[in-house]
Amino acid sequence: MKNKPVRYTELKTSEPTVLRDSAAVGLEGMLGRVVSVRDAKAHLSALLEWVAGGHELTITSDGLPKARLVSVEASRPRKVFQGMGEYLTKQRIHRSLSADEAVNQDRDARGW
Repeated sequence: MKNKPVRYTELKTSEPTVLRDSAAVGLEGMLGRVVSVRDAKAHLSALLEWVAGGHELTITSDGLPKARLVSVEASRPRKVFQGMGEYLTKQRIHRSLSADEAVNQDRDARGW
């Protein structure tokens, strides 16, 4: 008698057990699934994998939303801060006399 090989198929919509056990609560203004902080602590690794797959998760404590887990997207490179030197030199105050020049001019006008 020859045994047939068992083939396991991957579920494309698999989710962590904690999400299957948790109630699908629709809290106002929340995206994704809702999990208590206790369940999130117990199943953190599985939840992180699920979130990395593009899902969103809201963590609640005492029934109130406390945190939201979202996947990290490949972010655009940020603009590098080049300083404000060029902006400041265009300001009106920089087109006038320096403090030393203003004091010297005032002293000369008073005859000191």
